Amino acid sequence: MKYHVLLIIVLLAVGCSTKEKNKNFSKVEIETIFTDSVSIRAIEFLDKQTLAFAGSNGIYGSVDTRTNKVRANIQKFDTIIPEFRAIAHTKNDFFMLSVASPALLYKTGDEGHMKLVYKEEGEGVFYDAMKFWNDLEGIAIGDNMEGCLSIIITRNGGTNWAKLSCNMLPKAEEGEGAFAASNTNIEIMGDKAWVASTAGTVYFSADKGNSWEVQQTPILSKEPTKGIYSIDFYDENLGFGIGGDYLKPAANSKNKIITADGGKTWKLIADEQKPGYKSCIQFVPNTNGKSMIAVGFTGISYSNNQGETWKELSKEGFYTIRFLNDSIAYAAGKNKISRLGFK
Repeated sequence: MKYHVLLIIVLLAVGCSTKEKNKNFSKVEIETIFTDSVSIRAIEFLDKQTLAFAGSNGIYGSVDTRTNKVRANIQKFDTIIPEFRAIAHTKNDFFMLSVASPALLYKTGDEGHMKLVYKEEGEGVFYDAMKFWNDLEGIAIGDNMEGCLSIIITRNGGTNWAKLSCNMLPKAEEGEGAFAASNTNIEIMGDKAWVASTAGTVYFSADKGNSWEVQQTPILSKEPTKGIYSIDFYDENLGFGIGGDYLKPAANSKNKIITADGGKTWKLIADEQKPGYKSCIQFVPNTNGKSMIAVGFTGISYSNNQGETWKELSKEGFYTIRFLNDSIAYAAGKNKISRLGFK
């Protein structure tokens, strides 16, 4: 009974066919289904019928993918109106995490409201992304504090969260963190996790966050606005990272990387070719890892040859994107959520 109530309360909602096929998109049709004076950088499909989202001004809610009906609410903490840039889910619960201090992590409550399950205050507190390995174990990551990335982990379905001590983590570079741009700094496959940093490195754990190592990449990251903004993995071996410099969005040198061995080695791809800066990369489902979509405030770009070449499908800007199936996606950005049909 609780599960059904939670679906109604928080409107949690992913599915796709298992048939692999080639895609060759030539255009995208964009239907804006929600507008508001907010910035939305966190969206997530939780089943075939519902897209959850959260953003600035304390907003969170859901989209019914059958009707595109949107339901939204506001979460406040005393007099604070949080800005949410990370969301995640388990089978039964929905989670959302705010940036800056105090960091506020909420989960679905039992009585029709969100319940605060983790709070962190202090200079330098800034969380960027969140994801679950399974219904019990999840992770959220944030910027460097006291010499290491901020990593909190739950082992009991999100009821309690504990921050890893720096002696359990690689030493971070000064100022290192992650970009809270699209909730895609973390990727999870099986027991593994990859975390992309502003320093152009990938933190890797093979055992659900119990131990960590650093994977080096050739992506450009010598300035605070450069680094890896987003990563996605098609399987445990094939992964792609994208970034650039949002202050110089046309720059396309050393901003795209690919791995075929789970991150042991990363190499540049389509170097000094378009696209430039992008904040989110996602593999198109059921394309054998060949097709990808990258979005940013600069527009929508597409590759059907594993990132070797790209073409621009639209100049309309978005911060983040998720696929419902292999031809329909939802994207969010400044003041909007849209349904995208790729053809």
